[in-house]
Amino acid sequence: MSLLKPSVKTPFHIDFDWWKQNERDWHVFLRSLLCPEHQAVFADAEEGTMIDWVDLQTAEVKPVDGVQHALMSHCALLPDFSDAHTALVEAVFRIFLVNGNIPMSAEDLAKKLNRSADTILRTISGPRVYRGLRPYQ
Repeated sequence: MSLLKPSVKTPFHIDFDWWKQNERDWHVFLRSLLCPEHQAVFADAEEGTMIDWVDLQTAEVKPVDGVQHALMSHCALLPDFSDAHTALVEAVFRIFLVNGNIPMSAEDLAKKLNRSADTILRTISGPRVYRGLRPYQ
């Protein structure tokens, strides 16, 4: 982690490596966010099943977790995935899932969530890491 204090312009993302190192049940949590259709699809799949994914920006082929991919490419795009009553950390986490985990600043997140950029920044840049939300390096 950088020693520089993040600002409202600092890009953040979900650091899935942080999840894997710090949350034993990260895969269970991601599965709980799947829509009913994909919960059925992944019911018998082994944890950590990887698939090839093409980054639309760079055309680079990257291995990604199958559950993570289904969540980001389908389930997170459904209208009931997030609403105005979703807690701030959860809403920010879900925004990153919706946008394919493309780094976004607190200013960008504030526009999407209709909340204060300063409040978002204070919440996700503190000493405690919530849901793997960390500055993008």
